[in-house]
Amino acid sequence: MPQQPHRREITYTDELLADRTVHRRYSDGGQEWRSAVEGGSRRVVRWRDERGGSGSDELLGRRIVKRVYDNGRRALYGREAGYGRTLWSDGVLTVNRTSFGGKLGTVLGAVTAGAVIGGLAMPPAFLSPEEEEELRRQAEASASGGGGDAGGGDVGYGGWGDGSGDTDDDFG
Repeated sequence: MPQQPHRREITYTDELLADRTVHRRYSDGGQEWRSAVEGGSRRVVRWRDERGGSGSDELLGRRIVKRVYDNGRRALYGREAGYGRTLWSDGVLTVNRTSFGGKLGTVLGAVTAGAVIGGLAMPPAFLSPEEEEELRRQAEASASGGGGDAGGGDVGYGGWGDGSGDTDDDFG
């Protein structure tokens, strides 16, 4: 039986800045500045962090996100689980705390985190370029009314341009 990677939870909050970038603060002290890439049907966000790292996150479809690092580090894949949670192929579960404040957020976060961690399937460790392209194609067909749920529709990824900047997912 293959061994599951050790799972670690990192929470984050997002703040929409005046220049339409999002400042993301992680509970482990990390920070990112994120900007949506305009144009085309692909859902891509460029990011840079406080350590000088940079790259992009792309929603491939079926709730799969690909994180690419500009320095050539191996790409990570994440699986969106709803309620602002994404499980990454390195075993990290990121949880958006932006939408849930105070005691209610603490209670909801604890309840849903337990359910998600226990029942969430790991994202792929690797996808071929052909598999990635197929996910993109399915997401595009779903978004254009092609039927089926390819995960590219309203999975919380559409909130970037609505002025709130506080989407419940890991992508925004």
